[in-house]
Amino acid sequence: MGPGGPAGRGGRGGGPPARENNSRFGPTPPRAPRRPKRRRPLRRAAVVVLAMILVGSGGTYAWAETKLQRDVNLDKFTDRPPPGKGTNYLIVGSDSREGLSEADRKELKTGVFGGRRTDSMILMHKGENGTTMVSLPRDSWVTIPGYKRPSTGKQSQPVQNKLNSAFALGGPELLIATIELNTGLRIDHYAEIGFAGFVNIVDAVGGVPMCIKRDIKDEDSGADLRKGCQNLNGAEALAFVRQRKQEAQGDLGRTQNQQRFLSALAGKATSPGTVLNPSDVYPALSAGLDTLVVDEGMSMRALTTMFRSVQGVSKGGGQQVNVPTAGGISTPKGSALRWDEAKSKKLFSQLKSDSPVTVTNK
Repeated sequence: MGPGGPAGRGGRGGGPPARENNSRFGPTPPRAPRRPKRRRPLRRAAVVVLAMILVGSGGTYAWAETKLQRDVNLDKFTDRPPPGKGTNYLIVGSDSREGLSEADRKELKTGVFGGRRTDSMILMHKGENGTTMVSLPRDSWVTIPGYKRPSTGKQSQPVQNKLNSAFALGGPELLIATIELNTGLRIDHYAEIGFAGFVNIVDAVGGVPMCIKRDIKDEDSGADLRKGCQNLNGAEALAFVRQRKQEAQGDLGRTQNQQRFLSALAGKATSPGTVLNPSDVYPALSAGLDTLVVDEGMSMRALTTMFRSVQGVSKGGGQQVNVPTAGGISTPKGSALRWDEAKSKKLFSQLKSDSPVTVTNK
């Protein structure tokens, strides 16, 4: 997209301070005169290049550490499951409009709603048997634990409701507590990105390749995509992962699209062409970090591990599944999805013990 498009949007924004000579690694020292009839070994040259990359990466990490919004307290709710084996990440895409102007919201068809709500939720487990990404449909019918209402300070009782209602009622902390209560898994890290950050990071890496199985035209999300393999820019990618009305499985189909795209994005963002190009590192990081919200204990190292694990799934180093469901049900809150009790319990038990996952979408 051009300079006036979503790639130019920023939240708290701003890249790292400019450096002399526009070099990411500082001023270029004067070259020593070459000695006649002597060549440096190729191996030594490679070591020098690698050292420069590592120094640049260290500076990037130090700068990025200061940009992370560590706003989520995982221990806000005390009745948590005991730790299992491996590491569990909760990756959330929210519909936060922070960083979007009125024109941006109109262009991206995001609406004008304030606040934040969950648009996608992926529970990712990383352990000795690889990585498993489990999509949690936002319409899942679950038990929301008792909590203190922010508006009144009164304590509510546990109640049945849709999963995305937990986020709307009590933010990330209540969402985490709800997922822990219904899965028995302890969440070790949390990462959430809003609409603006999503669009910006896709544009910052030059778009993401995606093969689309059929034509998609959806008024609500603004999706207008043709069948076939193509490179999606930020606005197109956002529309693709938000649309669900043309999916045969509705919200389940959308969660599968979200997993596919997240894996493709991780692959593109960590490809040699992006990672080893210093001029691409800061823009890509800044674009995503501006609207990224994480837990208080999240470090850039842990965030990088999470991102590389997602990339690994796209390359066959893991699997992607939806939480097993037993069909739709009518509730006082509208239509919802009921989890298959036996299959979902087996899935979460395998993840907790870090055993090979045998529960699939088939």
